Amino acid sequence: MFAAVLALVLAATGTFVYLRMQTELTATIDRALRSRAADVTALVQQADTGLRDAGRGGQQPAQILDARGRVFDATPGLRGGPVLTRDRLRRALRGRLVIDANGARLLAVPVRAQDQQLIVVVAASLRGRDATLHRLGTLLLIGGPIALLVASSAGYLLAGAALRPVESMRRRAEAISDDNPGDRLPVPRRDDEIARLGTTLNGMLDRLDAGLARERGFVADAGHELRTPLAVLKGELEIARGRARGDGELGTALASAEEEADRLAHLADDLLVIARSDRGRLPLRGERLDVDAIFAGALKRARRRRPPLEIAGHADPMLEIDADPTRIGQALDNLVDNAVRHGRPPIELSARRAGGWVELHVVDRGDGFSTPYLPHAFKRFSRADAARGAGGSGLGLAIVQAIAGAHGGTAHAANRPDGGADVWLRLPAFRNRPGANG
Repeated sequence: MFAAVLALVLAATGTFVYLRMQTELTATIDRALRSRAADVTALVQQADTGLRDAGRGGQQPAQILDARGRVFDATPGLRGGPVLTRDRLRRALRGRLVIDANGARLLAVPVRAQDQQLIVVVAASLRGRDATLHRLGTLLLIGGPIALLVASSAGYLLAGAALRPVESMRRRAEAISDDNPGDRLPVPRRDDEIARLGTTLNGMLDRLDAGLARERGFVADAGHELRTPLAVLKGELEIARGRARGDGELGTALASAEEEADRLAHLADDLLVIARSDRGRLPLRGERLDVDAIFAGALKRARRRRPPLEIAGHADPMLEIDADPTRIGQALDNLVDNAVRHGRPPIELSARRAGGWVELHVVDRGDGFSTPYLPHAFKRFSRADAARGAGGSGLGLAIVQAIAGAHGGTAHAANRPDGGADVWLRLPAFRNRPGANG
């Protein structure tokens, strides 16, 4: 393709140069003919000796014709019949005429002299011009293909050298797999498009590698979390199967097994929420929710799970959000469980308006988050240090953040100045839509 385009360019350039040279040479001849015609015209009008004196003063032949086409005077080079035909004579009488005839260029100019209408005809040979054009055409026909061959060969070699790093990157990319995820593409040491492409692709591989590491860690942590309740469940079932055990011990074992089964079901549900959130497919059923009613439901569930529990909640009756009640309830339950597990009572639920958002806060009176842990509080399977206690799957706050993000909101955590932790959801406030009731 490059050779074809270059051939078209060279052909167009050669044609332009050839035609331009032809035009320039012809224009030079025409200027010389006009100058010669002016000299001959002046001589005819002022001298009686005719063109004999003009013949000694120049090399270009000239001829003077009368209105009938007869030769009135001529230089020695044109002492024959008239050089103009009848048709050309009539055209010359009407104005200046320039023609090519028999290898010469003729200029005919009408002039009034010696009491009659005459036509001055001067001629110039075209052999010099044609010879120059012939040499130029030969050079173009010979040099053009040579230039095309040299340029195409150089372009081929340069393109091959420029694309060699691409082939090297392709081979390396073909060899990268799960067995060697740390390998990266070779990037040439120059600042061009290929180097920037290699840098961009290596950045993409870094992100994919980090994502793969996170997923592997996720699977490993999930397996670790599942192993503990399964082991407990297995032990309790073995106790229940023992024949020497009494009814009381059997009931205790079954109750413990039921608790561990609930824990497994809760963990499986949390993992499902995380997985759906990663794919952007967490199902939501948004509706108008009263924040005070949401808090009442969360308080009721918390007291039922852990009686007696010192917990309170209050919110402005006018505060409303547009959210899924089941998911928001799940998020508040996780925040309360986190406060109960890692903090100290009393636990307080509160809400406030912040512009177009509503913040749902859960506050405890414990030791708060450690400074190094606070930026990682919402990461999956993250564990608080001893200051926040132990236990749990490490998914509670990650679930909260996933639910907040699915609603277009955010989740935050901070330490209170007077002690304890403050974890809150920032959710869009309910706005009356055009045509909505209430």
